Amino acid sequence: MSAIPSAAAPRTPLQRALRAFANSNTAMLGLVLLVCIVSLALLAPWIAPQNPYDLMQLDIMDGQLPPGSKAASGMTYWLGTDEQGRDMLSAILYGLRISLLVGFSSAVAAAAIGTTLGLLAAYAGGRTDNAIMRLVDLQLSFPAILVALMILAFLGKGVGNVILALVIVEWAVYARTARASALVQRRKEYVEAALSYGSSTLRVLFRHLLPNCLPPLMVIVTVQIARAIALEATLSFLGLGVPVTEPSLGLLISNGYQHMLSGKFWISFYPGIALLITVVAINLIGDRLRDVLNPRNAD
Repeated sequence: MSAIPSAAAPRTPLQRALRAFANSNTAMLGLVLLVCIVSLALLAPWIAPQNPYDLMQLDIMDGQLPPGSKAASGMTYWLGTDEQGRDMLSAILYGLRISLLVGFSSAVAAAAIGTTLGLLAAYAGGRTDNAIMRLVDLQLSFPAILVALMILAFLGKGVGNVILALVIVEWAVYARTARASALVQRRKEYVEAALSYGSSTLRVLFRHLLPNCLPPLMVIVTVQIARAIALEATLSFLGLGVPVTEPSLGLLISNGYQHMLSGKFWISFYPGIALLITVVAINLIGDRLRDVLNPRNAD
């Protein structure tokens, strides 16, 4: 008598992957941290003790106060203040908004462009494939930070310019990954069947090839989001990222870097911790996704 399968057992590869992801303590820790970080960033205008962008709320006399200090108004600066008298806790919450906006926006835009070009290269082949992949090789031959610095030196500071620069340096990674996956799927029967039914190129690319290329692309997206956040922090630290009026975590770290040796460590230390936790949380999720979506690890 054959055993009756349990109703709770996962029946599809996606269900097995989700269960494997949920059973990972490190992945769930990363997910919980990321949800908390995103929630704090979204709710910053309502939960932050101070609006660091409102000059009327800043008092230069409260500049560089250590953590736990109290202002004359009775407000407690739990993480201290910077040179302008900004509450570091509030500045970090608002800085998270900029860093996450840049990271997620650039990753999504780069994924859309790179994936489309990668699928087109694999499907069309020939000269189209050669032209796209030579452009990818050219893009990947230069260090990302160098390309981003040159673009921002030409365009100037600004959140939109930073996102554009990161899209330009990231799209090639998605294109190469999408092409590699699509080349495998291109030879399978379901693609030939779709072509025999007269399906259009767009339908074959996005209705048939794309869904089967998503697992590796999902891993790349998570890794690239963390990379984009770290790269934006580097650009802002160097003074070519976001403007002073919209400080991200990288700019907050840069503002306090010169005071590190004078004992005022909190100006750079706490934004650095926030940046570290954000990047680690996203990487924990990405590492686990890479394991559970790997077909070689399928049961």
